[in-house]
Amino acid sequence: MVDERSKKEKNVDEWLPITSSRNAKWWYSAFHNVTAMVGAGVLSLPYAMAHLGWGAGVTVLIISWIITLYTLWQMVEMHEMVPGKRFDRYHELGQHAFGQKLGLWIVVPQQLVVEVGVDIVYMVTGGKSLKKVHDLVCKDNCKDFKLSYFIMIFASVHFGLSHLPNFNSISGVSLAAALMSLSYSIIAWVASVSKGVQADVDYGPTDASRSGMVFNFFSALGDVAFAYAGHNVVLEIQATIPSTPEKPSKGPMWKGVIVAYIVVAVCYFPVALVGYWMFGNKVEDNILLSLEKPTWLIIMANMFVVVHVIGSYQIFAMPVFDMIETVLVKKLMFKPTWYLRSIVRITYVALTMFIAICIPFFGGLLGFFGGFAFAPTTYFLPCIMWLAVYKPKKFSLSWCCNWVCIILGVALMILAPIGALRAIILQAKSYKFFS
Repeated sequence: MVDERSKKEKNVDEWLPITSSRNAKWWYSAFHNVTAMVGAGVLSLPYAMAHLGWGAGVTVLIISWIITLYTLWQMVEMHEMVPGKRFDRYHELGQHAFGQKLGLWIVVPQQLVVEVGVDIVYMVTGGKSLKKVHDLVCKDNCKDFKLSYFIMIFASVHFGLSHLPNFNSISGVSLAAALMSLSYSIIAWVASVSKGVQADVDYGPTDASRSGMVFNFFSALGDVAFAYAGHNVVLEIQATIPSTPEKPSKGPMWKGVIVAYIVVAVCYFPVALVGYWMFGNKVEDNILLSLEKPTWLIIMANMFVVVHVIGSYQIFAMPVFDMIETVLVKKLMFKPTWYLRSIVRITYVALTMFIAICIPFFGGLLGFFGGFAFAPTTYFLPCIMWLAVYKPKKFSLSWCCNWVCIILGVALMILAPIGALRAIILQAKSYKFFS
């Protein structure tokens, strides 16, 4: 295919984060996807189980794993559905499916809510994990510092890492994060087993009122949706893999996705089921907060969480950097310079840090973002694009599978934020800001 871009356009594309490097291997896909998916979400799964109960909880976990694997496969397939063209970004695929303007309006707001929302939540998660390490190490011998300070400590790392230009440049960070996610997930359920079933364990409703039970159930659906977040960066990850007509990128990408989803299952199901089994409806919204002993192991697990969410933050921030830098360079005609990139990324890290300090309501945030934005971009938007592009015959297997995913995803998008907003309000009332 003849490259019709001008020299200036080529230089800009070589500067932008998503299109600057295309030499990734299939295992890059594996650990990037693990880093994107396994994170704060896995730690909240026992808490979600407490609100869902055994039957509904196990069902939702299994169905979510199957649906999200299916929709992820769709996105991998659609990346190069047009011969000679690659949809390197989620919104480019949306524009192909829905039109240039409508595609942007449908995809970009949702993708930004997901990616910025995840980075805010990970700021809170990193800060809380650092505070947990501090409290376990010092106990009664140290001053009790505010959570705000630990969030700022966590953010300080990103002021440096955010200057790494593209996905391949953060591959080392992402690999370390993926290994840490597997490690702390194992620690979480093994430590729970060693702690044993609590004497006063209760698997009954988490709220005395019927309305409270319903709202908690809805919020828990959002917690589960939050745990499957990789779709929002999958096309951007696939864009880093080389592709030719003989060897398209979907081969190595799908190979990496399969490995990643096996790791997801190994992490998610033991943590969710064992955590709920041991602590019942008294489990914390972060399972590691329910564990105190052995102290050294819990300290290690929390430090693993910190390393992992550092990598996850960067994975979700990179497409945001790409969007902002694309607008500045292609629309507003700024020169693609290192200091422009530095200003953009430092400002973004500072903004997410400030918001995290102001609203550190971990449990409520998971459910809200999980339902409001993750459900569309993960559960049913790929299905709608698939139907719009491929137009399968009505009542065929493909048509039926896609519509089932769409119906379940829309229900999740509507119900989960309702319960999450109630949780956020309750937590806000009990929280003393900057305490």
